[in-house]
Amino acid sequence: MKNYWWKSLTIIILTYVFISGLTNPVPRLPILNESIRNVFFHPPLWISMIAMLSVSAFYSARYLVKNKLQDDLLAIEFANTAILFGILGCITGSVWAYFTWGDFWPNDPKTNGVAVGMLLYLAYFLLRSSFEDEMRRAKISAVYNIFAFAMFIPLILILPRLTDSLHPGNGGNPGFNQYDQDKSITMIIRPAFLGFSLLGIWITQLRFRMRRIEKSIEDNEIQN
Repeated sequence: MKNYWWKSLTIIILTYVFISGLTNPVPRLPILNESIRNVFFHPPLWISMIAMLSVSAFYSARYLVKNKLQDDLLAIEFANTAILFGILGCITGSVWAYFTWGDFWPNDPKTNGVAVGMLLYLAYFLLRSSFEDEMRRAKISAVYNIFAFAMFIPLILILPRLTDSLHPGNGGNPGFNQYDQDKSITMIIRPAFLGFSLLGIWITQLRFRMRRIEKSIEDNEIQN
């Protein structure tokens, strides 16, 4: 049971985040109003996604150095979970954008950069499925995964800051800094970052185990 304490912690943290995020008092801001509660879900999902993509790129780089298929499997599963969180981030972001800016997908550098970044990773998944030889698939997709991550970060974190953007803290648009220090925000958003990251690790761990089992079954069928 000692190895599962962090899973219990994940459940406790996310239960706290969901209940407190939906019921606790929040700053009353023009336009945002109650939609500011999305700050407890949308940004943590994106931060967790970026963290998992960075771990995925790390395992791809480690595969290229050590040639261990386990690293390739971890790379793809961290990427899978990251994109799942990215989709959830897009959904929560679209809802927030509709109530704030009146459009589910405004013509904004950051939202457009996200769309391009997600397509980059969709191509990564398609690339993997196009190879039958697992060694060749692992090597080529590892190189592409590192490239995709190197492109994704500028698309969503750097380029939006160089032009006008509706998102806070980008293109001269004032950020949430003055509200980030509000206790009603920090007491929920900080645990949310941790909770969603732990959930991502948990999902990835389960998928990794399933993939290893599937691979073991396939190897046994080939031998028999």
